[in-house]
Amino acid sequence: MKLLLTWVLHATALMALAHLYSGVEVNSFGAAMTAAFVIGMLNLIVRPALVVLTLPVTFVTLGLFLFVINALLFWAAAGLLDGFWVRGFGSALLGSLIYSAFGVVIDSALQRLFPPQLL
Repeated sequence: MKLLLTWVLHATALMALAHLYSGVEVNSFGAAMTAAFVIGMLNLIVRPALVVLTLPVTFVTLGLFLFVINALLFWAAAGLLDGFWVRGFGSALLGSLIYSAFGVVIDSALQRLFPPQLL
């Protein structure tokens, strides 16, 4: 239940992002659901490998290169899908920052709704 709610809320956040920022476009809520899923899968599978491979650059930039990785994955998701567009790398960077901020708010709210249970 929590996973499905998280997915729907992240898709809603993506729709809100497209409404608030002109650099990101989403055709429909179905496209937003697909995009939220693909972004989640890229973050789950590809992001750890990219973080490890770029560890020296991330260390030198004091972690700021992680923003570039997030933007690249956001942009890659847009490149893989129809109905979800990002205008360029700058739009991907700003869009991923706003989407991440929405994600923090969503995760915080869901943490209060579904507190962790001790076994």
